[in-house]
Amino acid sequence: MPQLLTNKRLILLLLGVILLVALISFSLRDRDNVSLPEQIIKDAVGAGQSVFSRPAHFVTGIFDNVDSLLNTFEENQHLKTRLEEFAGVQAEVKDLRSENEELKKIVGKEEDLRDFNPIQATVIARNPDQWEEKLILNRGANQGVKPNMAVMTASGLIGKVTLTTPTTSTVELISTLNPNYRVSAMVVGGAKDVYGLIEGYDAERHELLLKRIDANIELKKGDQVISSGLGGIFPKGVLIGTITEVTIDEFGLTKLAYVKPAADFSLLNHVIIADRLMPEVDGEDNGVTGDDES
Repeated sequence: MPQLLTNKRLILLLLGVILLVALISFSLRDRDNVSLPEQIIKDAVGAGQSVFSRPAHFVTGIFDNVDSLLNTFEENQHLKTRLEEFAGVQAEVKDLRSENEELKKIVGKEEDLRDFNPIQATVIARNPDQWEEKLILNRGANQGVKPNMAVMTASGLIGKVTLTTPTTSTVELISTLNPNYRVSAMVVGGAKDVYGLIEGYDAERHELLLKRIDANIELKKGDQVISSGLGGIFPKGVLIGTITEVTIDEFGLTKLAYVKPAADFSLLNHVIIADRLMPEVDGEDNGVTGDDES
């Protein structure tokens, strides 16, 4: 009896293998339609794959999105850094262009200084309490700078040297409030040249005061004021500014003119120190300054 059961099992196993092989062979053939068993199996497998693939795709999508966000953040940081570098380079280029233009003007101004040896200098310090009065340059006695040398920019006259050290020099600007500071000047553009003195500064108007002008002389708004060269320090013909208003002085004896400076005293960088080649003379420009009094 056991032998018979064993034979039946073998027969069933062989039939199952044969059936399986037949189904596999049948399914591998090129057909336009699938059988019902194949449909059931395929649908069951597809459903199972859908159940497992959707969460897998969802998780994979999350990781892909996080990775994309990280990459976007890194690219954004890189672009910000490059943008900051570009802005810095652009500002540096603009500054160099401005400096180049200023130096070109200074070189042109040097050719106009006939009886003076021009010394180029750079502003290295300014006292906030005396912003409109004094500044310090990077040239001193070692470079031939001496007190009472005129200082100017490409735009116009700004002041004179009052103190020197071996490597620096202090400049008192013509916008100083020092009442003893004078510049011999003349007004050009009219029928004849008119001489006077730059003597004082109106802090409210930010303008120089041109004094000691004969009351009978006609001056008009827009006339240019230049250095006369008669004072012994400042070269002749250096632009000082333009007249904005003409009035009578407080005593009613002479005229007083307000002069808008040609140079911008708030933006001083590169300057020229005029080393006079001829012997210095004692003129109006040699008025006593605050440093001389001390």
